[in-house]
Amino acid sequence: MDEACKYGIANGIQAMKVVRQHAAEWGVSPDRIGFMGFSAGAMVTSGVLLQADAAVRPAFAAPIYGGPFGVMPAIPANLPPVFMAWAQDDELAQQPVVKFYEALRAAGNKPEVYIYSAGGHGFGMRKLGITSDHWIEEFYWWLEGRGVAKARK
Repeated sequence: MDEACKYGIANGIQAMKVVRQHAAEWGVSPDRIGFMGFSAGAMVTSGVLLQADAAVRPAFAAPIYGGPFGVMPAIPANLPPVFMAWAQDDELAQQPVVKFYEALRAAGNKPEVYIYSAGGHGFGMRKLGITSDHWIEEFYWWLEGRGVAKARK
C-alpha cells in the first residue's frame, strides 16, 4: 500500500476506537460496529480489517469496489465477515479487487461477493437501470442475515 494510504488506515483504526469508546453513550453495540468504504475508502476498510490485533478489527467489513492496491498485505485467517461488491466493467479497480478476494479465500476466509455485469467504477447509489442498482439491498439483507441489522416488521 502506498504512503498516503497508511494515514487513511490510521484514521480508520482511530475511528473504530472512538466509536467503541462511546458505544454505550451513543446507543451502539460495540460488538456490532462495522466498517465500509468505497474505492480508496475500501482500501482503508481493508487495512482496518487486516490489522494484526483482532481487537482492533471491525465486527464486519464491506470494501466496495476497492481493496489493497500494490503489494498484497498478509491476510489473517478467521477474519470478521466480509461483504464485497464490484462491477465486471470496472477498469480501475477490478484486478486489485479480484486479487484481494482470492487472497481472502486462500487464507481460509469466505467473503460474500456480488459481481455485477455492469456499473463501472463508482456505481454507488446511482440508479442506472441495471442490477448493480440493488447492491445496497443485498448488503442490508446480508447484515440482517448476520444479525447486525434488525428485520423490519
